Order: sequence, then structure tokens, then C-alpha cells
Amino acid sequence: MQRFSLYQEEYHPSPLENVWIEFKRSHFAVFGLVILLFFLVITLFAPFLSPYDPDLQNTNAILLAPVWEANGTVAHIFGTDSLGRDVLSRLLHGAQITFGSSLLIVLVATFVGVGFGAVAGVLKGVSSSIVNHLFDSIMAIPTLLIAIIVVAITGPGLFNTMFAITIALIPQFIHQTRSYVKAQLDKEYVLLDRLDGASSARIFFTSILPGMFELIVVQATLSLTVAILDVSALGFLKLGAQEPTIELGQILTQGLEAAYEEPWLVALPGFFIFLMVLSVNIVGEGLRSALRDRFKH
Repeated sequence: MQRFSLYQEEYHPSPLENVWIEFKRSHFAVFGLVILLFFLVITLFAPFLSPYDPDLQNTNAILLAPVWEANGTVAHIFGTDSLGRDVLSRLLHGAQITFGSSLLIVLVATFVGVGFGAVAGVLKGVSSSIVNHLFDSIMAIPTLLIAIIVVAITGPGLFNTMFAITIALIPQFIHQTRSYVKAQLDKEYVLLDRLDGASSARIFFTSILPGMFELIVVQATLSLTVAILDVSALGFLKLGAQEPTIELGQILTQGLEAAYEEPWLVALPGFFIFLMVLSVNIVGEGLRSALRDRFKH
């Protein structure tokens, strides 16, 4: 819709508006955003959306089939588990923990990693070489393996899992930020800032950081996918969230006990994890394209 202007001035969208205009050109990306918002709503309001207490056991409703089965019931849309607990309520609370903890992990890893990466980027000489080789060697180790090692030392639990995965993801942000900062320090606009008397901190925040948004979006998207999979994997291995905390990987491993008789107990939490990862990747790809093409129109 055109904006009314008394002087018929030409309207120029803001940078954020340009990104949104480019993002919504892709219907696939918008679809992914809708799914991502769905999980965000679950993360914020799971206790209000759950039809039952997720820990409530009903011995009269053990292993009820989901509503699409012939013997299913609307009272339990996704059926019940081997203890008579409502599967839908458990999935909502599990998605809240899995997605919410993954978001928090990535936020902390981003802030810490970008901060340390900026410092590492301005280092020179022997200290720079040591930092480069140290983080390159750490990045060669899979994040899940690092997380398992840290959890093995600190003990199982949701907090220890989040701490372990954060520690595993931080080096990736440091590496990406350090490489970008080092590449930008030789550019003419940075030299002009230095001649203007700007400090290193001011150069980073006003000149270098605004150009890093695309890089941060790419790395944060990859890290969120890794965090979701690692939180679920550690929960599946019984190294993550412990009872009474509910998490999707934990629900998945509990469903294995009755997987042959009631396959939906494994299929449903697996499908939730799949949707999370898929939506994050779709939105991340859409944002990357939008950030890349935002100045073309």
C-alpha cells in the first residue's frame, strides 16, 4: 500500500524493511517462518496449551491409540504412553525444553563467541598464531563429542547439557568472527577510521559489526540446528534432561520400550525434532538470501 505524502516524496524502505521484502518473496521461507513461530509459541505458552498435566498417570488409559486410529479417542489426540500419560501434553512440554534451551544456547554462544572472536581478530604475532591453531584444532572435533565429554565430566542434567553444547559451539563463532575481522582490518574504510582517531572498539561496533549480520545469521542458523540435534541426542542417550524434566530426546528413548506395538510413541517426537530442524534451516536460508539481495531493488 502506497504511503500518502503531501510533497510526493519517494519512499525508501529501511534496511530491515528491505530484508523483510526480500524474505517474503520466498513462499517456502514464509512457510518455514510459520512453523518456527509455532514452536516459539509452544516454548512460551506450553503449560497453557497442554490439555493435561504431562506427568499425570492414568492406569485406565494406558497405550491409547492416537485419534487417527480406528480405536483412537479425541480425549487424547496423540494417544497415551505406557504409563497412561497424554502424549500431546508431553510433546508440548518436551518441545518447550528442546527448542527453548537450544535458543538460549545459541544466544549465549553468539554473544561470547563474537566477543572473543573480535578480540582474537585484532591480535598479531605469536599470540594470533596460537589462537588460530587452537581454535582450528577444536573445530575439527564434532560438537556432539565435545558435549558428551563435558557432560561425562560434569554429570547428566539439562543445565550441564546446555553448558556443554554452548562450550562446543563457541569456538565456531570465534573462528568465523576472527577470520572476518582480520579480513576487514586491511580494508580502506577501516584505515580511514583509524586516521580519524577511532579506537579499535569503535571501529568494530560502528564499521565492522554491521557488515557481519549475514555471517552471524548463517552461523547462528547452523548452530541452532546443531543445538537442537545435540540436546535431543544427549536426552536420547540419557545424558541430558532427567526426570521430572521433559525433553523430546528423552520422550523418544522412553517410546522405544513400546515402539513395535505403538510406533507413534517414537514417530511423533522424531517428527517434532525434524520439523524444528527443517524450519530453522528454511528460515536461515531465506534470511541469507534476503540479506544478500536486500539492496538489489
